[in-house]
Amino acid sequence: MTNKIFTSIDEAKVYLEGQFGKDESFDILLKEAHVRDLPVLLVYVSGLIDSNTLTIQLTPLFFERRDSKEFEMNDPIDDEVAYFNEHLNFFGKSEVKDKDEFVTSVLSGTVGIITLHGYAYTLELRNYPGRSPEEPDNEKVIRGSRDGFAENIIINAGLIRRRIRSPQLRFNLHKVTDLGKADVAIVYMNDIVNTKHLEWIKKRLDQIKHDGLTMSDKSLEEWLFKQKFHPMPFVRYSERPDIVAAHLLEGHIAIVVDTSPSVIIVPVTMFHLLQHAEEYRQAPFIGTSVRLLRYIAAFLSLTLLPIWYLLATNEFHLPEGLGFIGSKEESHIPLFLQIIIASLGLEYLRLAAIHTPTPLSTAMGLVAGVIIGQIAIEVGLFTPEVVLYTAVVAIFSFAIPTYELSTALKYFQFLIIILTALWGANGFFIALFFTFSYFCHLRPMNVPYMWPLVPFFPKAFTRVFIRFPMADDAIRPYIVGAKYRKRS
Repeated sequence: MTNKIFTSIDEAKVYLEGQFGKDESFDILLKEAHVRDLPVLLVYVSGLIDSNTLTIQLTPLFFERRDSKEFEMNDPIDDEVAYFNEHLNFFGKSEVKDKDEFVTSVLSGTVGIITLHGYAYTLELRNYPGRSPEEPDNEKVIRGSRDGFAENIIINAGLIRRRIRSPQLRFNLHKVTDLGKADVAIVYMNDIVNTKHLEWIKKRLDQIKHDGLTMSDKSLEEWLFKQKFHPMPFVRYSERPDIVAAHLLEGHIAIVVDTSPSVIIVPVTMFHLLQHAEEYRQAPFIGTSVRLLRYIAAFLSLTLLPIWYLLATNEFHLPEGLGFIGSKEESHIPLFLQIIIASLGLEYLRLAAIHTPTPLSTAMGLVAGVIIGQIAIEVGLFTPEVVLYTAVVAIFSFAIPTYELSTALKYFQFLIIILTALWGANGFFIALFFTFSYFCHLRPMNVPYMWPLVPFFPKAFTRVFIRFPMADDAIRPYIVGAKYRKRS
């Protein structure tokens, strides 16, 4: 194939005006210029390019043109391609093979150039608008790096490259969807990655036939895993380059979506969703303690309210040492409804916190926590114990590092409370069994969601709960299917 995709520069102008509209978009620019004596047509999106660099590249060439009389006395340019390549010797120049590729490349932020007789090139002068790297709010650490991913796929690739300086690190770029044509990069270590997992992801990307990824990485997750109405997250999201780099070295695959500040990590299990970088920024003993506290918090966020309700409604079964459990004040509202209303109230507070402007968030917290909570107890809407245990469960849910997992567990908590209210202790254990069975049933990317608990791998299960020293001869997780499991 050749990069002569038009018969002339005039045909190119007519075609591009038909694609973009003539003077219909202020940011799409078609400008006639010269590369010395060769007329060219520039096409670019003004908000996506580095205009200063473009000016620096083209201004000297324009002033090197011969005047019109001298040009008329000379023969026209014989080899247009050679002339163009000689005088526009820019390192970021590439040839384009068809019209669709040219238009897509321009809309992706490159500068398109059409020469006099229709030869097409693009210049890599992208300068996407966006934030500079900064520490993400939901993955903060006391000691550690303060950089985080931004909405720019090029910046995100650089942040990962900075931590893994290996030629085996691959960034496989795909254009996904028909209209949006989102840039999606599959990131992996070529000498470690499981080839079956890699091919599975590439096949799923090719199967996406849609107009666009409106919610970027979250939309991509639903397309990749056909999530439907499953509440549990099938991937891990991270905005920290060090976390992504650590998973890549373990044999996982990362998926970077342009315009998203979070990166998808696959394959993962529930225990991956409960890990946090802080565990590896502390001594192994402290890291292990923090990890165990987090696991306990996840379990209690799911079961504490149902257990308390079960004991509070069956006080005659309580031993003397637990006599403090249960409501000592009467209320006109049944205990079950109090728990449901209080839990839903916390959900509304969470939604209000998301939508409340920052300067008003403190006032909103005072109104909700002090005024509403205190008055609700005084008027008899809630008993103090319900408010206490609901607040404790909320604290436990905040201790879960993955927001998607924390949200999903709340709905399973509602299920357990409802069945406990219906059938007592039998309902509680039936709900627990159903929830655990559901977790075990999930196999995203054919990887058991509860590994290494189900199926049980003793050594791997030990490493899930204990943060061993880095100097130990750790091996890569079995579920990633790495080509080489030993890491040192």
